[in-house]
Amino acid sequence: MKFLKSLRSWWHGFFRKRRFNMLNATDNSEEWHMHISPASIFAGLVAFLLLLFILTLSLVAYTPVLEFLPGYRTEADRSRESLIQNIIRLDSMERMMNDMLTYNENIAQIMEGNTPVVRILASSDSSRISKVLVVPSREDSLLRAQMEGDGPYSVTGRTEAARKRVREAIELAKPVEGIITERFDIKQGNLGVKLAATAADPVAAIDNGTVVQSLWTPETGYIIVIQHAANMLSVYKNLSQALVAPGQTIRSGELIGYNAEVVNGEVKLFEFQLWNNGKPVNPEEYIVF
Repeated sequence: MKFLKSLRSWWHGFFRKRRFNMLNATDNSEEWHMHISPASIFAGLVAFLLLLFILTLSLVAYTPVLEFLPGYRTEADRSRESLIQNIIRLDSMERMMNDMLTYNENIAQIMEGNTPVVRILASSDSSRISKVLVVPSREDSLLRAQMEGDGPYSVTGRTEAARKRVREAIELAKPVEGIITERFDIKQGNLGVKLAATAADPVAAIDNGTVVQSLWTPETGYIIVIQHAANMLSVYKNLSQALVAPGQTIRSGELIGYNAEVVNGEVKLFEFQLWNNGKPVNPEEYIVF
């Protein structure tokens, strides 16, 4: 009871008004006064703190005042640079994933004997934006005609010599001894060459590389795909036996299987394909059969 009485007395005293006045120092006459209570003082203090908080929050949200604080701008720049680097990494990862998907789809299409797919980039990709900065002039057109023609400045006449230099530099081995019966012709659907070879003849790898695929299908017998340097891919079809497994490292000229003339009762010629950067190329430009 005593505690309740003291609490009630304090509560009434908290709201009881006091007289606050100002006196003249000369004659002690009252010049100004007001009535206040502890409750009004507390309410005024709370209102002042709330107003100060709202003002500070508005300054931070709608003005660049934080950029003038020491150390804050440096941290903001670091965050911005980190965000840009993360965006660049995500873009690079997306491109790598697209390349890997295209590569896997090409391998699957090659195994089935179909034409590989070509992944088309989105219209928003920067690689599809026109890079033409200057409109071709008449002089430019004349120069192109001289370079692409048969004149002394022509570069097309050197194509065969360049191919021979490339072929000599690569020095690819012959996969099997035989006679070419069907040559490379994309328009006719021939993505490689077919050779008439003796049954059970050894088939060798054309260069150092790693076996990507080694499987058997009823239509083409054993198929071996080897990945070489410089994004080169060699495909060997219509084999009677495969002596390698996926992931195995192969050296140039190493035995990888044997030729089969008959697959499921049907005569099949040895087929060899060569792919460079995801596109079929003429094996005769790289190998002397």
